[in-house]
Amino acid sequence: MNKVFTVGEIITWLEEWVPKKYAYEWDNVGLQVGDLTTQVTKILVTLDITEDVVDEAIAQGVNLIVAHHPLLFKPIKQINVNSAQGRILKKLIRHEITAYAAHTNLDIVEGGVNDLLAEKLNLQSAHVMIPEFNEKFYKFHVYVPETHLDRVDHALTRMGVGQIGDYKDCSFRIKGTGAFTPLKQADPYIGEQGSKSYVEEIKLEYMLKEAQLQEAIRTLLTTHPYEEPAYDLIELENEGEVQGLGRIGELGKETTLADFANEVKKIFSLSGLRVTGPLDKKIKRVAVLGGSGEKYFKHAKRLGADVYVTGDLTFHQAQDAEALGLAIIDPGHHIEYVMIEAVCQYLKQKLNHETSDLEVIPTQLSSDPFTFI
Repeated sequence: MNKVFTVGEIITWLEEWVPKKYAYEWDNVGLQVGDLTTQVTKILVTLDITEDVVDEAIAQGVNLIVAHHPLLFKPIKQINVNSAQGRILKKLIRHEITAYAAHTNLDIVEGGVNDLLAEKLNLQSAHVMIPEFNEKFYKFHVYVPETHLDRVDHALTRMGVGQIGDYKDCSFRIKGTGAFTPLKQADPYIGEQGSKSYVEEIKLEYMLKEAQLQEAIRTLLTTHPYEEPAYDLIELENEGEVQGLGRIGELGKETTLADFANEVKKIFSLSGLRVTGPLDKKIKRVAVLGGSGEKYFKHAKRLGADVYVTGDLTFHQAQDAEALGLAIIDPGHHIEYVMIEAVCQYLKQKLNHETSDLEVIPTQLSSDPFTFI
């Protein structure tokens, strides 16, 4: 029988990867329209929630849209169903479609929009350009009877617990004896009510990221044989990975601004883009920031970037960057569409672990309003 999930459960999975706390205060991430208790029939992933995208969702039998750009960015004072936004809201509500957005939190998080852009540009040794958060690490102590050691360990390490740098499946094991007395209302897996029991157990120790906590505990509770498994969580002082906006890294080999700009066009299937700076300038160190990143051009320059790839550059900011000797490539805001495939893959992987065939589909529409002629 196919497993069913509510909107709330799908959103919980998403926010394990892209916590809302990573979003800027001015942003409006999370639920836009809908009901968290609704059972999901199909999921559509998109960059923007346009009226055409909503029509696509209706035609495809979708009742959960996951977008990057929020539909409701500013507070609304009225819903005029004859306006563009009003028509979208009316269709979503009438067809019982829930809309959800992960915006600046998806920009900032590891594996999010900016990592995806850096990967597309083949940047080597890419790291965060504008630090915002330092991820916390925890020590996770789990007490397991020897008979179930492999089952629990495999389940936890499969979801990513115990990864330290370039090493995975890392744990420390201590053998000991667990003691407990089940009360009369208990339903013990081992032992009898009212009698003290002694069990040979293994204490497993793992390192895990804060974002993994909820899933790790859920995995433990579903794989551990005990009614009340014992575990400890200890916050560590170890510095975790830095999360933030933009990425900066190196090209595999030096090239010219003209050649790199043409490569950017090819990578993102663009018919045109804007460039500032001498086209014969030598390019090696590249900064990239998805969306509107013009206000960070001085930061890119301070970090030694030869060229800064970002969208929505205005005239005077481009002039100021040129005066600093920083080349700019503006491929447009729409290159953030790279998030569509990544979010689809993440949700499909989660559903595969749950042995569910709930379908996740990418939009087939482009929401880029610009055409180069």
